Formats: sequence, C-alpha cells, structure tokens
Amino acid sequence: IRRWVAQMHGGGRSGRGIALILSGWRGFYAWLGREGLVPSNPVQDVRAPKAPKPLPKALSVDDAVQLAEHHNAEADPWAEARDAAIVELLYGCGLRVGELVGLDMTGSNCVDLQAAEVHVLGKGSKRRSVPVGASALKALQGWLEVREQLADPGEPALFVSNRGTRLTPSQLRSRLKQRAIQAGVPTHVHPH
Repeated sequence: IRRWVAQMHGGGRSGRGIALILSGWRGFYAWLGREGLVPSNPVQDVRAPKAPKPLPKALSVDDAVQLAEHHNAEADPWAEARDAAIVELLYGCGLRVGELVGLDMTGSNCVDLQAAEVHVLGKGSKRRSVPVGASALKALQGWLEVREQLADPGEPALFVSNRGTRLTPSQLRSRLKQRAIQAGVPTHVHPH
C-alpha cells in the first residue's frame, strides 16, 4: 500500500487526493475487519504525503495605499478612526493580527507615541519594538481622541469593539475585509 501511495504521489496526484483515497480504503478495511473477513487493517498506519500550504497573496503597494487612504464618510466617526488606525498599524508597521489586538493603552504591549514605537509580544513570546510612521501616528491620535467615548471604564485594550471591549481577531478580520470591499481593493486582504 505504501508503494501504491508512492506511485500515486510520483504520478502527480495531490496529497489531499491521496488522503481522500486512503480514508476510503481505511473505512473499507475497517468494515471488512468488523465482518471478520480480514485479520487486520493494512491501511491503518499509512499516511498521505503532506499537502503544501501556500502563503497568502500579499497586497500590492497600490492596493495597500488604496486601503490606507480610504475614508468612509458614512461610517460612525469612531469606527472610521479605529479602522484607519488598524490599517495603518497592520500595514505600516507590519504587525500581526494577534499582536495588534493584544495592544493595551499602557504596559509592555503598547504604543509609545513620544518615541514613535509600538512594543508587542510576538510569536514565540518574543518581544519586539517596531517604528511607527507619521501617518500611523496621525491615525492613532485620531483614534485616541474618540476611544474614550466607546471603551468600557477600565478597559486596557487599545482597540475596542462597538461593545466597548477588546477587539477580537475575527472581528478585526471582518472589519478589514469590509473596509477593503468599500475601498475597492480587488484582492482578498490577508493580514498576517
């Protein structure tokens, strides 16, 4: 069976297609075993080759600029200010979604406006400091002016949802997708 899998893989069949075939054979041999027609399942420990995981497509420079410069006059002023600051930090500073939603107003994960840096806890619990550009600082200051109208008292998060609590990664992705559609960005936006 392993030789057969190797032949299929060598013949160009995808890892996902081979895994589907093996799954069917495993179920068939499990049934044969329950019926007492075979002593063991020869497919049980056979694994398919790993399927490649393609990287998401990056936005072109023009699309990123179009997304950053988009202004929705019909949106709530606080939502527009928040979303503009989010886009500037994600794309201007190269932050990951998890790093961005983990930012607080003060502490070790925060934006230092005077030093024009953002301090984040990244992958592998590694701390890093990233410079913040002038347009991102301007967008952040615009957000900070309206943040207090929305945030729950004592909420440490820099970016909050319309309920006043910390913005979740899924909420952030949803807002970013909606903003990209409004801005007319032709490709799917994949923040990292």
